Amino acid sequence: MADWTIRAASMADVEAVAELRAVVLRADLERLGRYDDQRVRQRLRDGFAPAYTWIVEVDGAFAGCVALRPDGDAHWLEHFYLAPRCQGSGIGTAVLRELLERCDRDGTLVRLNVLRGSPARRLYERHGFALDSEDPVDVFMVRTPASR
Repeated sequence: MADWTIRAASMADVEAVAELRAVVLRADLERLGRYDDQRVRQRLRDGFAPAYTWIVEVDGAFAGCVALRPDGDAHWLEHFYLAPRCQGSGIGTAVLRELLERCDRDGTLVRLNVLRGSPARRLYERHGFALDSEDPVDVFMVRTPASR
């Protein structure tokens, strides 16, 4: 696995993240008949919250992002995108494990949604996420904190 780090995001990161989102989600959104070149980027811009977002860097270069947004008694894992060149290398698993360990220490429930049919769902299931509900586009999952 390549050397990776996470750093706090800033508003200066929004366009790189929006572009990565468009690349990463394109195949799934096209399969679902929902891909719109402009909308996929604008939805990220509209919901980008640097205070809850980290940038993943691999060998010092931008490679992805992930957000963990507090909401009541839980956190939402959002905008978890990794550049195609880094997928399958173990980096996504390592980043997810680090964030979930933080939530476990705090006893925090974690929620997320993933597009129906996305291979990312298997990653989340391996880390303890279970089906909460689903609709024609999204699968909503939840993970209770692991006991110490």
